[in-house]
Amino acid sequence: MKYFETKQLEAFSAVVSIGSMTGAAKAIGRSQPVITRLIQDLEAEVGFALLHRNGPRISPTAQGLAFSEQVEVFLSGLRAIGDRAEAIEKSEQLPIQIAAVPALASSLLPSTLANIPPDLLPNKIHIQSISSENVVQAVIARTAEIGVASWPLDNPGIEVHWQAEVQCNAVVSVDHPLAGLSAIAATDLKNQRLIVAANPYRLRMPIEEALTAHNIGMSSVIDCNATYVSLSLARKNLGVAIVEPLTAIGLPLDGVRVIPLTFRIPFRWSVITAIGRPLSAATEVIIREMRKTALAEVPSVVTID
Repeated sequence: MKYFETKQLEAFSAVVSIGSMTGAAKAIGRSQPVITRLIQDLEAEVGFALLHRNGPRISPTAQGLAFSEQVEVFLSGLRAIGDRAEAIEKSEQLPIQIAAVPALASSLLPSTLANIPPDLLPNKIHIQSISSENVVQAVIARTAEIGVASWPLDNPGIEVHWQAEVQCNAVVSVDHPLAGLSAIAATDLKNQRLIVAANPYRLRMPIEEALTAHNIGMSSVIDCNATYVSLSLARKNLGVAIVEPLTAIGLPLDGVRVIPLTFRIPFRWSVITAIGRPLSAATEVIIREMRKTALAEVPSVVTID
């Protein structure tokens, strides 16, 4: 097994975030030669190049970018451990780390926390907005107490507390030819440029299945990995976005129309914790309140216990 030094990972994270060895050195209080050596040692350890180097310009390689996502999950967990140690020392309520997909981190989670009396929450709450795959890994690794992940979800080591389903919508610019419709049928999407999720194993899959069932092709497509990007693209009249409704609830945009679909495209998610991990009182409150908030504030949501 490969074990990496924390200072190497911190140096790599700083370089990726800032874009230069010099800037990273200033940010974490080390010399530029030390940062360079730490990165070189880390590359030797992992066995592949992490960075493209072009003089002072530095950017992560494809492998480096994928590795950096895991590094951020790990470092975030370390920061949470530090906060928990401080809370234990001061006999305070322990901090809570929540990992959630962006759609729910920007919508359901803020509403949930706003509905909980402040005295029931710890002084520190860490929220990570990351991919569903990384949500699951953070929960299994126990760097996150609560995870909110989209389906499919069939991982060992997790306990599902409740799950929910909601119907997707279409979003178009107010200037789009379909903007005047009260509902959009599959046939209305024929020959339209579609804006859809990029991940082929999550929301993209039910979108493609539904359109295929209605003999609608996807010859003109813009795909992206976040709903708020899809909403921005639709706002600029670049196509019809087919998206889950939660992001639009949490981050409403002017200049667009959210229109229901007459055919079914479900978006599903689950609230999870690690199997066998004792839950704090605050964690139980958040899980319970999240379900109540979903039922109260998300139109047409169906929860599945």
